[in-house]
Amino acid sequence: MSTTTNLEIMEKILQKIKEYNRILIFRHFRPDGDCVGATKGLQEILRISYPEKEILLVNEDYAKYLEFLGPEDGEIPEEKFADALGIAVDTGSLDRLSSKKFPLCKETIKIDHHIDNTPYGDYSWVEDFRSSACEMIVKFYDTFRDELKINEKAAFYLYTGMVTDSGRFKYEDVSGDTLRLAGILLDQGINTEWLFANLYLDEFSQLKFKSHVYDKMQITEHGVAYIYIDKAMQEEFHLSLEYASTAISYMDSIKGCLSWLAFIETGDEDGTIRVRLRSRFAAINTIAEKYRGGGHAFACGATVYNMDEINALIADTDALIKDYKETHEGWL
Repeated sequence: MSTTTNLEIMEKILQKIKEYNRILIFRHFRPDGDCVGATKGLQEILRISYPEKEILLVNEDYAKYLEFLGPEDGEIPEEKFADALGIAVDTGSLDRLSSKKFPLCKETIKIDHHIDNTPYGDYSWVEDFRSSACEMIVKFYDTFRDELKINEKAAFYLYTGMVTDSGRFKYEDVSGDTLRLAGILLDQGINTEWLFANLYLDEFSQLKFKSHVYDKMQITEHGVAYIYIDKAMQEEFHLSLEYASTAISYMDSIKGCLSWLAFIETGDEDGTIRVRLRSRFAAINTIAEKYRGGGHAFACGATVYNMDEINALIADTDALIKDYKETHEGWL
């Protein structure tokens, strides 16, 4: 693993990109807006900057709600991996990559903004203070803008990821640099009205689901809001697994609730229950890590398998919030 500074590792990544004729870009399963935007944005930047190179996106999982971002590369023959540079984006650990062929690449690079609990790759550029992986890709372009090119298409992909992963620029890790880099994308003339329409307009049935969440959600003694979304609820409201997961955002504006949790039943044979954890003021990533997960300090994910584990996770989060409220001031 490299121990160089961020600028030096960025320079090394650019050098490696120049060395290879084929570059394969990887991302995590259950891709979100940042994941899709960062990989498609990087692919487009490299394609227009180095038209002589083959730049392919390796992915075995898709997000239906992001179909408006356009088609992706199909299945890539295995023989293309051995002499390629592999770049994994927005993925904290190898086991979260949607394709397991990443190690087949001749050399590998990790570009990520999550806490680096499980390092991997021959070269690793991790900045966990960034609001999104897309912000890092824009930073990479901006640092080497004398050599790299950007266009409206790449900017649209990257702005999508920045908007979604930053909560429309309202989360704590949004900085002045975040907004300056977003400005570079807006200067490309992207259609933000069309973007926001695709991201945030709801079907009527989805609004009824949101109302149902407000009716069924519960709040613990010390201010943890939570909802359990079983398969019956998903079927009643015709929800995809990814749309069911958006319930986490419905609980983010309750005074006195410093953390909110969504438990989504996946229907997998092993009984997997996907957990989304969010908070303000109080970091909760340690809770996620205890339950087979991780992520950012205030936005992370975990996995549980039964009601006992659900109740234990809720109790642990409630205890954390209780302690935070007793030892801090200024929270709402």
